[in-house]
Amino acid sequence: MIKIIISGGGTGGHIFPAIAIANAIKAKDTSADILFVGARGRMEMEKVPSAGYPIEGLWISGLQRRLTLKNLAFPFKVIASLAKASNIISSFKPDVVIGVGGYASGPTLRVAVRKKIPTLIQEQNSYPGITNKLLANKVKKICVAYDGMEKFFPAYKLLLTGNPVRQDILSTGGKKEEGIGYFGLKHDKTTILVIGGSLGAGTINESILNCIRHDLTGKGVQLIWQTGKYYFDRIKEIGDVTGNADVHVMPFIDRMDLAFACADIVISRAGAIAISELCIVGKPVILIPSPNVTEDHQTKNAQALESKEAAIMVRDKEAVEQLFTTLTRLINNESLQNTLRQNIVRLAIPDAADKIADEVLKLINHKPS
Repeated sequence: MIKIIISGGGTGGHIFPAIAIANAIKAKDTSADILFVGARGRMEMEKVPSAGYPIEGLWISGLQRRLTLKNLAFPFKVIASLAKASNIISSFKPDVVIGVGGYASGPTLRVAVRKKIPTLIQEQNSYPGITNKLLANKVKKICVAYDGMEKFFPAYKLLLTGNPVRQDILSTGGKKEEGIGYFGLKHDKTTILVIGGSLGAGTINESILNCIRHDLTGKGVQLIWQTGKYYFDRIKEIGDVTGNADVHVMPFIDRMDLAFACADIVISRAGAIAISELCIVGKPVILIPSPNVTEDHQTKNAQALESKEAAIMVRDKEAVEQLFTTLTRLINNESLQNTLRQNIVRLAIPDAADKIADEVLKLINHKPS
């Protein structure tokens, strides 16, 4: 039986790829014993057990960007997390340790390297997080989703595998009619899908409200609009929304495969996993990167696509004023839509989880006896 630790988390962008990797490993070797190591109090402590895997939690968090009392506890958290990670690894005896980014992966991977256990990290973004940058010189392999990552990591360790995505996103073809029925859409209107993450994005929501007030839906357009749970109650009460049959507003979209299937154009944040899904779906997309993320990596993700004419980027601070003009220009330009479709789908790597699982198993097979 092979034993594997997967460590990291903090956000869905780290957790869901980690679960996809675990599932791919189990598909290749059903006897694999997989243990997750996350950060106590973070969402992986709920999501990972829901996916059927055990998890251990470390007392770890990131440094605050400003001077706060929480930063005083950081050195003690690191020491405690290193000690617990060492105990977990000594007890579990993994054949390989995988880091997916996030607070917990730092201590876990450092201990694994010190104990000479094969290690692999997966970097989802075009601009890596600080944890993975610190680990890069010590791990055996680095799986990435973008070209040009030798700017940040040793080139000989790099493997272009892409980002793992949810299984249902891989099979949106042939679901358009089902999606139209599911969301109550009309066949003769252009469908715009708006997604800002499960919690929502205030700027995107305000920008869409501005589009509606400019009579976007009066121009043969209908919206599937995920507002996020924090914004839904307020938005659904706004008159421009409640009385408009072409605005289908919801806090969260459970059937994202159907939403993608019937969308003609997508408006989205630029998180790494969102972009990986958009590449697979192959729809024209307008990206509005969140400015509220570490090292502004969403902007860098969006720029990576824009440079290949695979997406249109609108900056967050300009979105409320510019989105309506940008969107209507795209709706009316079929040639541009086709260019975006053709270029974004070329960036898709639908078998990313399988590729990473293969590399993990190679590390185990090449492990010195």
